[in-house]
Amino acid sequence: MAAAAARAVISPAARPPLWRFARRFLVGGAAGRPSLLGGNRPRSTRAAAQVVLNVPETRVTRLENGLRVASEDSGLSTCTVGLWIDAGSRYENEKNNGTAHFLEHMAFKGTKKRSQLDLELEIENMGAHLNAYTSREQTVYYAKAFSKDLPRAVEILADIIQNSTSINRKDLVDYITTHYKGPRIVLAAAGGVSHDELLELAKFHFGDSLSTYKGETPALPPCKFTGSEIRVRDDKMPLAHLAIAVEAVGWAHPDTICLMVANTLIGNWDRSFGGGMNLSSKLAQLTCHGNLCHSFQSFNTCYTDTGLWGIYMVCEPATVADMLHVVQKEWIRLCTSVTESEVARAKNLLKTNMLLQLDGSTPICEDIGRQMLCYNRRIPIPELEARVDAVNAETIREVCSKYIYDKSPAIAAVGPIEQLPDFNRIRSNMCWLRN
Repeated sequence: MAAAAARAVISPAARPPLWRFARRFLVGGAAGRPSLLGGNRPRSTRAAAQVVLNVPETRVTRLENGLRVASEDSGLSTCTVGLWIDAGSRYENEKNNGTAHFLEHMAFKGTKKRSQLDLELEIENMGAHLNAYTSREQTVYYAKAFSKDLPRAVEILADIIQNSTSINRKDLVDYITTHYKGPRIVLAAAGGVSHDELLELAKFHFGDSLSTYKGETPALPPCKFTGSEIRVRDDKMPLAHLAIAVEAVGWAHPDTICLMVANTLIGNWDRSFGGGMNLSSKLAQLTCHGNLCHSFQSFNTCYTDTGLWGIYMVCEPATVADMLHVVQKEWIRLCTSVTESEVARAKNLLKTNMLLQLDGSTPICEDIGRQMLCYNRRIPIPELEARVDAVNAETIREVCSKYIYDKSPAIAAVGPIEQLPDFNRIRSNMCWLRN
């Protein structure tokens, strides 16, 4: 709740949980990136790189109406196919606030061809799984099924976004006709899928039904970050929930990877971890040693043109001020004295998490769809690793000083927060070492 309020400082639209940041592979500019394959490296390293390079190719084709079809064929007996639409709660206004999320749920209530019961039975008889979700900037409908059922899965996805009978109010229809157009949509698939077959299915189901824009695709209005606070004191709650964040950068900004490494340096922790002073995160060590909180979770949430970099924590009422003090002290340390060994450990952890999150056709399909919307291409794993490897302690200090040091934060807190310091004091602690 506190984290959601922090995000609301950036945009008035209703927002989903912050914690989806972990799914996002944040990529900066390509200029000056080192080669992953050069140099005299140990044999084990070369072998690992060769395994990475054996990942199936992501094939991309654009239809005449602007719809992009992207797929990765791994030869599995199952597949995931979905529609990634560049429209979410950020595209709403005061009049149609909530439309994106409402459409997501209404899509499964029946179509012109299928009642809700027929839709549910058909999915179950296929042994498939149909789902959807909405974020601030994207809406996704996807199905996981046997590879042989790919044509039926694509037909069902086309049916639910084009022929829903439960949507009849003008605001909802206007939202669809404005944003559900070819240039904003990606049909992505992974697993046992043939790109040529997927392309033919896309032409059949979407080639004539999706229109394009007359001219350029409309851009989002600029988003302005405002350093401020939202406090909801409720002494009946047992624990205090607090989120603090600064303005970060969008998906394609060159500083994104540095901020992702910095986010990994802060890390996350809860009392079930144990570990004490042996934890890799300095903040986790201090938190565990001082018994300052029940848990904390750092986050780096990116959007098209802006982002949030911060931390969410759950504390006892008496330790709120101490925990916030330690967090801000650790942020300042990132700007001034982070070490090479810490950065190297964080880079290894980040690369490991990137690979672990691509286990299975569904996360791979999500990665394809999301990256096609954000970058208009699927970024190869070696390129991602090379950009992470290019980060060092000096760049971390430079980038963190740029976005954290002496910057006004957005704060949201709920619960027994009597001990939470005044905003002006919190703001002044963002620049302890200022001359």
